[in-house]
Amino acid sequence: MNSGLYAEVQERDVSRWRGVGLGLLATAVGLAVAELVVGLFRGSSSPVVPVGQEFIDYTPKWLKDWAIEQFGTSDKAVLVAGALIVIFVLGAVIGILAVKGSTGLAYGLTGAIGLIGAWAVFIRPSPTLGKLMPTLVGTVVSLAVLWWLSPRQGPVDEETGRPTIMGPDRRQFVQGAVGIGSVAAMAGGVGRLMQRRFEIDSERADIVLPDVESEDAGGGGSGSEDEYSLGVEGIESFIVPNDNFYRIDTALVVPQVAKDTWKLSISGLVDNELELTFDDLLARPQMERQITLSCVSNPVGGELVGNALWQGVSLADILNEAGLQEGAEQVVSRSVDDWTCGSPTDVIMDGRDAMLAIAMNGEPLPAQHGYPVRIVVPGLFGYVSATKWVTDIRLTRWEDFDAYWVPRGWSKLGPVKTMARIDTPRSGANRSGEVPIGGVAWAVHRGVSSVQVRIDGAGDWLEAELGGVPSNDTWVQWVYRWDTAGVEPGRHIVEVRAIDGEGVPQVEEPKAVAPDGAQGYHRIALDVE
Repeated sequence: MNSGLYAEVQERDVSRWRGVGLGLLATAVGLAVAELVVGLFRGSSSPVVPVGQEFIDYTPKWLKDWAIEQFGTSDKAVLVAGALIVIFVLGAVIGILAVKGSTGLAYGLTGAIGLIGAWAVFIRPSPTLGKLMPTLVGTVVSLAVLWWLSPRQGPVDEETGRPTIMGPDRRQFVQGAVGIGSVAAMAGGVGRLMQRRFEIDSERADIVLPDVESEDAGGGGSGSEDEYSLGVEGIESFIVPNDNFYRIDTALVVPQVAKDTWKLSISGLVDNELELTFDDLLARPQMERQITLSCVSNPVGGELVGNALWQGVSLADILNEAGLQEGAEQVVSRSVDDWTCGSPTDVIMDGRDAMLAIAMNGEPLPAQHGYPVRIVVPGLFGYVSATKWVTDIRLTRWEDFDAYWVPRGWSKLGPVKTMARIDTPRSGANRSGEVPIGGVAWAVHRGVSSVQVRIDGAGDWLEAELGGVPSNDTWVQWVYRWDTAGVEPGRHIVEVRAIDGEGVPQVEEPKAVAPDGAQGYHRIALDVE
């Protein structure tokens, strides 16, 4: 290769990498400045959030199931990372176009990405200029960085007759990139610090929860962990701590809703439309219940289920106060981020302890679990009942509205199925002597009357010992102590099933989570020494 051609190739490679650096820098600076704007204006959001939220909204259910199965409650962090990767890849392409002379196309693509972000903000609930500001300002700043650090056509040189090339040389480019990057890093950091002003942890700490009326104490809320626990190591705790409680929702970033700005409107097929504030709920009679919640996406043996102590106000009482009209068959609840679910009115009104919850395990709701107010309905999967950050309830006819997940292929009805799970020992473990095989089982609102274990799919089902429960609305711990003396060494298959309070056994036939929840027996392999 001759020296001239080599120099040309080398210059082309240098330009390409310079373009990548320029594109990544312009993208990072735009996002950092957007974070600063988010910190300055309460109620605004990062450009990544609305775009990612739209992606979640239109994610097919098979991809959602895969993400939950692969990443569990970290699925949103993975989604954010994926969205950022896509944004930075597009930024790199734009930077290459800019240094190659296609500045018009680079500017156009940058503007188009900004418009997509603005569109995603605009179609979210209650679009405002404040919500649009981070996206608009970030896009303008990205365009400015591209203009300043990319080569561009200048006046025509009189001697050569060719346009001159303006812009920084290599040394100026590096200096400018370092300077801009440093300022952007500081701006983004300041923005994140300022955003903490709006987080509600300090507000939660100042809330004094109202007392639960004494006559309510025996209704499923009383009792300690020790009272219901079998004390077997490896079994999930009867009451799951807030930090360990599963989280499944469509919110890309946890909403930060101040209690003083929160309101709940109740409308639709009611005689009296209501609007409630947080103080209104605090002033009402309080109930406290231990209730097990389960996600419809929980696979057999999965961990997307948990039991907690909830405090709040009877939802049935509030609906009675509003006055249900004929045809009010569905309670459509909406969260602050516009997620919706539809609950059967007759289920909420049948005497079960459905509530507007304000507290979880003795403290105000954590932000990730719905602060300041969420809905809890025993016996229904979360996608048809457990609306977090609830701000609106509308009574409709059953056929008049399909909530968020129904058009995406999920069943409109979502009763929790009877399930049993083996927590200990883990599949593949080696054991000898007396082996405690234990876990949890639930048939929420029907209760669990029996849990049975079978070894190697042969012989009779063996009755397990059950722990205590405060009501039929919680799971129950169970244990079967298997004496392996005389058992043939090697691998054995252990399976478990539950029988609900009505005497109906758990369904054996395996079934995937879609469209109305998984079913089948949980099985593990156990090696006996």
